[in-house]
Amino acid sequence: MSAKINIFLPYVGKSQDEFIKELEANNLVKKIFLITQKDIKEPSLKCRKLVLENIASSASIKTIANQSDAEYSMIITKEVNINMGYFTLERFEYIASSTNAGIVYSHYYDIIDGKQVKHPVIEYQIGSLRDDFNFGSLLFINSKALKETVTNFTEEYEHSGIYSMRLSISKNWDIEHIAEFLYSQNEVDTRASGKKIFDYVDPANRDVQIEMEKVVTKYLKEVDAWLKPEFTEMSFDEDNFPKEASVIIPVRDREKTIEDAVRSVMAQKVNFDFNLIVVDNHSTDKTTGILQKLVKEFGSDKIIHVIPERTDLGIGGCWNLGVHRKECGKFSIQLDSDDVYTPDGKTLERMVNAFYKENAAMVIGSYTITDANLNEIPPGLIDHKEWTPENGRNNALRINGLGAPRGFYTPMLRDIKIPNVNYGEDYGLGLSISRNHQIGRVYDSVYLVRRWEENSDASLSIEQMNAHNLYKDRLRSYEFKARKILVTKQK
Repeated sequence: MSAKINIFLPYVGKSQDEFIKELEANNLVKKIFLITQKDIKEPSLKCRKLVLENIASSASIKTIANQSDAEYSMIITKEVNINMGYFTLERFEYIASSTNAGIVYSHYYDIIDGKQVKHPVIEYQIGSLRDDFNFGSLLFINSKALKETVTNFTEEYEHSGIYSMRLSISKNWDIEHIAEFLYSQNEVDTRASGKKIFDYVDPANRDVQIEMEKVVTKYLKEVDAWLKPEFTEMSFDEDNFPKEASVIIPVRDREKTIEDAVRSVMAQKVNFDFNLIVVDNHSTDKTTGILQKLVKEFGSDKIIHVIPERTDLGIGGCWNLGVHRKECGKFSIQLDSDDVYTPDGKTLERMVNAFYKENAAMVIGSYTITDANLNEIPPGLIDHKEWTPENGRNNALRINGLGAPRGFYTPMLRDIKIPNVNYGEDYGLGLSISRNHQIGRVYDSVYLVRRWEENSDASLSIEQMNAHNLYKDRLRSYEFKARKILVTKQK
């Protein structure tokens, strides 16, 4: 068995000694590069010290590519302790050589409190453009693909070298997923998923976001999927609407929060007519009774309480039902049943004004993260200021959400139809609408998003997170293909 693999390992100390000995004993391993800035003694002839400032930088990826003199390069991308499974390297090499893949990755185990916990990862697809796509900590890379890609590094990236590398490789090479648990890694970040999902919009990470946008923009231009800042003009000339705007709230079993949500709508101070359409999706708690009480208080012309005849509706289906009601206004504005508009009563006015001001088919506001009692919690204001009118719709293929609240020109929703799902329906709409139309922004906080124990995003299992991410990647795949077709027609 010939030595075919170079290992690039961020060195964290003696806790990795057994792993290094295992690698040294494997005949497939040619060299082991210990990435460190410390003065260490190289354990054996197979080991080399490699000084790198930051493994995620483009300079580091170039150095790794230049150092690699084997057929394959295995890069451990994080400072973690790895335990290999039975014949792990052999399995990676077999799949890589059999498929001629550019990158191979696999399921893995997390070591939590000394126990192995399965951590499946999802299939890579053409729409897997998120910079935080989870490959695990172990990337098995064809060195020819790696060396090719670094020649395409025309800018220096401090944070986005690995992201740029895998996008570039994906242009000409397949990325293969081994649906087997091939190794274990220590879990470092043990926060609940409800906190992790907001990491990408933490203001402290804005420089990283801007850099990642540069990377995905370059990639989209290279593969003819980048859209120029040219948009279809909106006229807003359909006048058969009973109201200027309608707030849409789909709800099921939110007895603790629905009254707060409704009252925040009724407190809006506007100079136009609006109503609220609440689609009560067969609640089994006190939600229905609370809504009936509120209808009596504010009037059935102001609050339209709808209980669907169908029993197969998700959040998207409830939205479809609401926007196709004859009572629906020209603009449909979103509010989740466990959130509220800001107390100043200006949310609806700001959202509707933005449609006309920016000639937008969709408007997205800004929100503040709070606890259940509406006290602000980190990261606080989420305003997506990285969005630009020139490139926002391209960068939308990279990020995992567009912001809230969302508002839509109602004829657009009636035409496109909203996916009948409970997650990602708004993101899919944003991608579809932005393909041809401008999306307007409101950068002031107009919405309070509550994180609490019963919130749908509060603490998701790995399987639920995977299902959500897989679906959003599928939406990106649809849109990516549609944009390539559009760009080709425009040439």
